[in-house]
Amino acid sequence: MSVEQPITAAQSQAALRWLGRIQQQPAQAEGAAFKRWLLESPAHRQAYAEAQALWRLSEAPAARLAAEEHQGLQAYLEAMRRPERKRPWRGLAVAASLVLALGFAAGWQPQFWLQDLRADYTSGAQVRQVTLADRSQLTLDAGTAVAVDFAHGQRRVRLLRGAAFFEVTHTGEPFLVDAQGGEVRVLGTQFEVRGQGDGAQVTVRSGRVAVTAAEGQPARELTASQQLVYADGVAGGVEAVDSDSRLAWRQGWLNYYQVPLAQVLEDLGRYYPGRILLLDGELAQRKVSGSFPVAEPLAALDSLGKVMGFERQTLLGRLTILR
Repeated sequence: MSVEQPITAAQSQAALRWLGRIQQQPAQAEGAAFKRWLLESPAHRQAYAEAQALWRLSEAPAARLAAEEHQGLQAYLEAMRRPERKRPWRGLAVAASLVLALGFAAGWQPQFWLQDLRADYTSGAQVRQVTLADRSQLTLDAGTAVAVDFAHGQRRVRLLRGAAFFEVTHTGEPFLVDAQGGEVRVLGTQFEVRGQGDGAQVTVRSGRVAVTAAEGQPARELTASQQLVYADGVAGGVEAVDSDSRLAWRQGWLNYYQVPLAQVLEDLGRYYPGRILLLDGELAQRKVSGSFPVAEPLAALDSLGKVMGFERQTLLGRLTILR
């Protein structure tokens, strides 16, 4: 079972920042700070390599967009009330850097673009139904990408990001789901696998699955209305859950009981074609209970704002700031 370490959004953003600095000041590529950052993690080196590839592909569109949307970019900067920069533009490198930064702020994730190239099925800001070649049914949550391999006498689905609910057809061949270094083996079931940072969460609605947190680790068996989380190759305990409530996103609802606002915003963000930013770290940890429709994430934010005391501002139609 191959293991590929995921690149986080923060790592991709840091890579883009370093790339922008180096394009403006090439000497920074030999500086100690940049070298330390590269050596901190293999994911940093991979994120920077991907940023370089995206830069090469983006140069021409970035220059054109920077020229065409100059007034819009200025309006964005004024809306964010950033101090005016005194130094002049330094050609295409700075134009592309700003466009990439705006794209990232508006929800464009470079690692998602590369994952989509490897994926067989993706979902945008909506839930998507997929029928595989064996007639198994997949329900992809918003912001999900999966790769499928039915070769070598087994059926294997790799969760590249997001979450998927599986209804597996019995054919006699093994059905396996790979997610963040772990593996879920189907024993006859309906279940969800949701990527979570360096691990995944597995929730069973009916039947059974066997979950292996890492290669060589013992399998843990889950049955109906049970859930298990694993991370960094270590499996947590098996918990009893209300699986229908946890899986209500398939019917267009997100249900919560005493969870941090930050988690709710992260979930709503999957259904919003942009980026949601909360500027108050203390508010992010306040607990939320309730049910919210995924079809109207901004309406959900407005309802939360009335209860929790924050205001929403949406810029350029894609960047929503909560303060």
